[in-house]
This record gives sequence, structure tokens and C-alpha cells, in this order.
Amino acid sequence: MIAVFLLVVFGVLFGIHFYLWKRLVKDTTRPGRARLIGTLALVAMVLLVVGGLVFGRLMRPDAARWVAWPGYLWLATMFYLLVVLLVLEVPRLVLNLAWVRRRRETEVAPEPALVPAAAESVDPPADPPSALPSPARAPDPSRRLLLARTMAVAAGVTSVVTVGYGVSQAMGPPRIDRVRVPLAKLPRQLDGLRIALVSDIHLGPLLGRSHTRRVVDTINGVGADLVAVVGDLVDGTVAELGEAAEPLADLRARFGSFFVTGNHEYFSGYAEWIAEVDSLGLKVLENQRVEIEGLDLAGVNDVTGEDYEHAPDFGKALGGRDPARPVVLLAHQPVQATEAAKHGVDLQLSGHTHGGQIQPFGALVRLEQPVVSGLGEVDGTKVYVTNGAGFWGPPVRVGAPPQISVVELRSS
Repeated sequence: MIAVFLLVVFGVLFGIHFYLWKRLVKDTTRPGRARLIGTLALVAMVLLVVGGLVFGRLMRPDAARWVAWPGYLWLATMFYLLVVLLVLEVPRLVLNLAWVRRRRETEVAPEPALVPAAAESVDPPADPPSALPSPARAPDPSRRLLLARTMAVAAGVTSVVTVGYGVSQAMGPPRIDRVRVPLAKLPRQLDGLRIALVSDIHLGPLLGRSHTRRVVDTINGVGADLVAVVGDLVDGTVAELGEAAEPLADLRARFGSFFVTGNHEYFSGYAEWIAEVDSLGLKVLENQRVEIEGLDLAGVNDVTGEDYEHAPDFGKALGGRDPARPVVLLAHQPVQATEAAKHGVDLQLSGHTHGGQIQPFGALVRLEQPVVSGLGEVDGTKVYVTNGAGFWGPPVRVGAPPQISVVELRSS
């Protein structure tokens, strides 16, 4: 199964690079040194991406970043080159059709040669001149080359500028998103309860201890009553990233800090990370709930845990509780709200989507998740999804800035 998945991934990757070679190298150069250099450059980019994806996971984070940075930056640039060039296929087609039509309209039939009258009486009739194409019908390679180069430059500039902007967003400080959510059952004494919600911190080759420190300082700065970390904290083992996660011990909130697993914890040694996070002072909710002054706060494992004998169990987390109390559920993926709604959850807090991270890629995320960013509703259960404070893959965010959310619960 994994082999088939990798075959599809690399097949798509090679297909995209072949298309880019066609539009950026073959169409813009004549046979010779320039085309050879362009071809070799794209081959190098393919190897760079493959190396980053395959070997990046096998290397220590401090060493992997030297492969990850260029590989992921090219991956983002490749994506935008593909998007822009596909959009430009429309004007390319229109211009080519216009040139063909113009050539046809300007066709001029060859005029018969004038022959002296005297010669007509002596020589036999000459064969009609063959219908040779006029210069107007001959293809114009220079025009096609100019068009290809113009569109290649436009795609290149647009992609580089977009990726540069995206890097500045991804590597910048998380923004604070504040949202008020009314809960009909919320006790009066908890009216105005503020939950600092963060997800997808993604410590790894490109984000380390300084990133964690910035996230912790930002959360402490909002003065929340409760902190919820809803998964995808790491992309690596405790041995590799334990030191980078240590600033989490400095989180401060009146009712404490809580954690649930995300899918990436299962790729990084989830059992060790659960113990590590617990040692840093965060309460790990493994299909559990706690009562906070008349409010039930529950947490379930991520759906990926099904493959690791650590599946989400909504019945265990939510069964046997007092239905008169409101319940807030921490679950990494928004799609888990479908099951949460069956158990009467009032509000689910999630991450996972990154808000789409790189638009227009967010359109594909909407095919899998019911809510991509912000506040929504699934079968009567309110769902709030934060964009996440880090990134996965390319260090690029376009249209979905990094985010720490402050969810304020209101009784009316």
C-alpha cells in the first residue's frame, strides 16, 4: 500500500516537472547549451525534492534543515509555477488561435506570370505554377519563442514573489485571532472564559526551540484562563526535539494547559511524546474529560491513532456525563466533529488544516474537512478551527497566516 502511494506521489512529481520543463525550458530555448543547462537544473530540482522527502526523515533535524530549506522552497515555487502556467494556458491558446486565423485571412493566391503574346503562339502552354505557401502562412518561430519566454518570465516572477511573501508570513510571529462563542448551557460564573488555542506548532528541521518560546510568550501574553494544544506539536522524536519543546513548561493559565495528539505525533513516537508533554506540565487528554467549574473539557486521540492501537474513543471521553453541563471537546481534526455531534458536544476545538496554508491549495482541504478555518457548525455542534502556529513542508503561508486563537465562551 505504501509502495503504491509513493509510486503515485513520485509519478505526479515527475509529471509536474516534465510539464515545467516543456514550458520553461523546451519552449523558451533553441537546441543547444541553454536548453541543456535548463534541463539539468530541473533534474537537480527533482532530486532535491526527492532527497528532502526521503532522506529528511532519516536525518537529525539540525542536519536535515540543510536539505529541507532548499527542497521545500522549490516545492512551493514549483506549485505556484504550475498554477500560474496552467492559468496562462488560456491566453496562450487564444493568441495561437488568433495567429492561425490571421494567417488564413492574409493568404494571397499567387498571380500568373505575364507571358508576351508572341511567345504564346510559339511555346506550348506552361504548367500552372505550383501553389507555394506565401510568407504569411509560414510558421513564425520567433513569435512563438517570444510568447513562451514572456509567459515563462511572468510565471517565474509571480511565483518567486508569492513564495517570498509566503515565507515572510510563515516565519513571522503568529497572529492573535479572537472569537466569541455563545454556549447556552455555560454557567454564569464561566461567562467570558478564555481558551488560548494553538495547534500545528510542528517542531522539526525548520522550527526549533525559539519558535516554541515565541508561541509560549504569545499565549502567556493574552492572559487566558485555559490553554489547549490540539496536536501536531512535533515532526521528530523526543531525543531529537525534546529540548525544543521544553519552553512549553512555562505556559501559564488559571485552569491549566491541556494536550491531545495529532496525526504527526504518531509518526514521531507518540507514547514517548505523551510522557514528555505530561512531564512539561500539560495534561494529556487521552479519550478523557475533566470538569472545570461546571464545564466538561474532553479530549480524544487523533483518528490516525487507529493504526497504532490508540484510537479515538468518544464513548469513553463523553459517556456518563451530566448532559446539563456544556462540553468542549479538543480533537485535532475537524472531521471528528461528525462523531462528536452524536455525543452532544457543544463546541469542538481543532487544528490540522493549517487554514489551507498555501492557497489555492485550501480548496482541496475542503474536500476532506468540514471546516478549514474559523468558526463553523457540523450537525448542530459548533466547530472552531485555528490555522496553527507553524507549518508543514514548505516554510510558506499564503492566505492563511500562522495563528494562535483566543476563544471566549459566553453564556448568552
